[in-house]
Amino acid sequence: MIAEKKCIPCQGGIPPLKSKEIRKLLIHLENGWEVYKDKEIRKKYLFSKYTDAIVFSNKIADLAEEEGHHPFIHINYKEIVIILFTHKINGLHENDFILAAKCDLILKSLI
Repeated sequence: MIAEKKCIPCQGGIPPLKSKEIRKLLIHLENGWEVYKDKEIRKKYLFSKYTDAIVFSNKIADLAEEEGHHPFIHINYKEIVIILFTHKINGLHENDFILAAKCDLILKSLI
């Protein structure tokens, strides 16, 4: 299971994942993750209350620190959008999919 893996530090200088590799990893994620220009993955989470959205965002921030891999977190009232890509390679790496899977686990732990 991809969520059981740990993000590894990316040194850069490696190529980002290609479309075929991205599709193979995408099937391991919950529904809702979208690939954007083969360079990032993103998902929108909707909450019933603003405070629930903030709790989720804070847990994602804690996860990012633990994993050493930091997503963009967009907060718009009760909607959170997580955007993942690996900055050093300007594209997708397995770490992005690991963190995505863990984001979904955090959501499950809150409901």
